[in-house]
Amino acid sequence: MRPDLWGMLRDARYALPRQIEKVTGGPGPEAVAQICRGLQSRGLRATVGHFPGSRDTAQTIAAANVAAVGHLRERAGEAYLSVKAPPLGFDRTFIDAIVEAASSSGLAVLFDAHAPHQAEATHALFDASLAQFPGTGCVLPARWKRSMGDAARFRDTSARLRIVKGEWTDPDWGDCDIEANYLGIVTRLAGRSAVVSVATHSPRLAERALSILLDAGTPCELEQLRGLPMRRTMAIARRLGVPVRVYVPFGLGWLPYAADKALARPYLPKWMIRDRLGLAD
Repeated sequence: MRPDLWGMLRDARYALPRQIEKVTGGPGPEAVAQICRGLQSRGLRATVGHFPGSRDTAQTIAAANVAAVGHLRERAGEAYLSVKAPPLGFDRTFIDAIVEAASSSGLAVLFDAHAPHQAEATHALFDASLAQFPGTGCVLPARWKRSMGDAARFRDTSARLRIVKGEWTDPDWGDCDIEANYLGIVTRLAGRSAVVSVATHSPRLAERALSILLDAGTPCELEQLRGLPMRRTMAIARRLGVPVRVYVPFGLGWLPYAADKALARPYLPKWMIRDRLGLAD
């Protein structure tokens, strides 16, 4: 392939997500509430998370989260709201408005993880919210060296914890064995009385993590991202008697984000076929 053509294709690939944002609005709070009700009718729980677009401000992001709470009130089963603090500027005014709206509607709030250098600011907001609203949660990424210590700190609290592999790498832990650390975090949390969400689409990892928690009597659930293959992992959860929760994204930034991740995963069609056929990894 000619170098100039390769460069054009590369530029088009990275420009595509922004172009998608220009021509699509992304699912809104009302549409997400309908999706959640559909999940509930199938015996599935939901997590609702807002993905900001390039035109969003902290004020519009907070308004979108509060609107989602309004649409979910008493209509979406055991749904909870997942909040991204960095796009809100870690502003307590916006965060408190979201958490208080959710709490008054009977919804828990969980703080998503972002880059490692943003963890302290996110945890400060999480700690303040947890003190006021027991059951508030946060995410522990297995890619981060600090997550084992965080697991020990949060183990005996009322916090809802979601364990993920993580999207952002830890610059201080380049040789991390992600799956081993994931199971290490789960083992550290085994025996707690508050819920642990196992968020992975790997059937092998899901079964091992859920089994560790179940053996210790810890309430747990499998959490999946809507749009990714989940037939095999859901079958494991059903066999183990574990509830399944689906993360439902919304907002201007979701479709561009999804397109970018799909372009970065050329193996995705093969993954979906294997999942549909129930083939082992």
